[in-house]
Amino acid sequence: MIDFLNQLHSYVTPFMLTVYAIIILVVVIVIVLENRSPLKTLSWIMVLLLLPGLGFVFYVFFGQNFRKEKIIARKGLKNHERLLSLANAQINKMSEGNLLDNTAANHKRNIVQLLLNNSYSLITIGNKVTVFHNGADKFEALLNAMGNAKKFIHLEYYIFEEDEVGNRIKRLLIQKVAQGVEVRLIVDDVGSWELKDKFFKEMEDAGIEAGSFLKVRFPWLTSKVNYRNHRKIVVIDGEVGFMGGINVADRYLDGHESYGIWRDTHMMIEGDAVNSLQTTFLIDWYFVKQVELAHPHYFPSKTPVGDKIVQIVSSGPDSDWPAIMMGIFQAIATARDYVYISTPYFMPNDHVLMAIKTAALGGVDVHLLIPSKSDAYVTLLSSRSYLRDLMESGVKVSFYDKGFLHCKTIVVDDVLSLIGSANMDFRSFEQNFEVTSFIYDEEVAIEMRNVFLNDLNDSTRIYPEVWVRRPLNEKAKESFARLLSPLL
Repeated sequence: MIDFLNQLHSYVTPFMLTVYAIIILVVVIVIVLENRSPLKTLSWIMVLLLLPGLGFVFYVFFGQNFRKEKIIARKGLKNHERLLSLANAQINKMSEGNLLDNTAANHKRNIVQLLLNNSYSLITIGNKVTVFHNGADKFEALLNAMGNAKKFIHLEYYIFEEDEVGNRIKRLLIQKVAQGVEVRLIVDDVGSWELKDKFFKEMEDAGIEAGSFLKVRFPWLTSKVNYRNHRKIVVIDGEVGFMGGINVADRYLDGHESYGIWRDTHMMIEGDAVNSLQTTFLIDWYFVKQVELAHPHYFPSKTPVGDKIVQIVSSGPDSDWPAIMMGIFQAIATARDYVYISTPYFMPNDHVLMAIKTAALGGVDVHLLIPSKSDAYVTLLSSRSYLRDLMESGVKVSFYDKGFLHCKTIVVDDVLSLIGSANMDFRSFEQNFEVTSFIYDEEVAIEMRNVFLNDLNDSTRIYPEVWVRRPLNEKAKESFARLLSPLL
């Protein structure tokens, strides 16, 4: 019997190795034929070859590319058709040259035009914008606005935790439903993986409609892990909207025992820009529930409540173009005086990286602020691998020391501010569903600039002559981590 098993093993092992080699060869051919970026293609091939067995598992779970299949099919949706009609009207007005006359956005009209063309992102005038630079102010304003809701509350979050602040929001939503307010909630199935079925049942029993975005369950656990809804959106009565980087979790209020305070930025919008947030939410709602909500009830007419000019830009695997990435590229490439960037994860693609270095070499004051400690160690190492080249091109780099820097903001030339959910990395640019506001306003930009400069008081400036002297093992770890940056 033992001899038989030994003989069987001698045949099976070469056979299995041959089958595995054929599978890997086929996967490599598929990756090459998908015409991804050369960097991402080579990264996946290295993972497959250097991590036998495990590399294939990683590819099955994280590597398959279904972007071209358009995970969310927008065509034919009334909300999308409405957006196209409004955007085309604005594009025509832009061509006539009178849409942005005598406005702050006229200084950045090439960016406005780009975002209209690549994502039908409407330019909205007459908005009021309130920026929050911590979780306490954001949640106070959010709870107050939801408490005043009369018609509906729509929420969409990457992370929604059933902790103190999460339960406080849940109790308020249940209370509002009892008052006759429509409440709908979308959470990302991976970001909010700790939520139990009991949470959703309690919501639904109370009359709240809730759903998970792109559920991940065996046996379908493949590329779904890749395409996550990273947005943080709230729309109340079609009059007030919230967006930015702050999820629903206590750490945005109390900090984290390992990282300290959670420094983040969020914003409240009143005015026509709220309709753009609503459109994004309702298209995502259709994907989650297969129910289209297009009644004018969800898009009330508005009178100007302020003087801020805002474009809400959504992008993701369902987009024809990587709209947010292109907007960031254009904002940096056309800067004249300064670009101040805050991001928790810095793994830009080659296009954005070159725009940053080109701006600095051209005399623009470019300053990058990233955290000195991170909730993702490999990502932190990868981020640091880019810094030497940046500093050699004239980019200033600082590490935020007071806690974990989680805000995703850019401010340019006292004219343009970007606040949203998108990190400066491959995942946000190419795989996640994200939303970012482009605010064309001097007052907001000056506020954002001053907050950035204040954050520098809690940071350490990194200089190239010191940075190059760090230990060789640190440099090696950063270099290896960078090889994985297209996959993180």
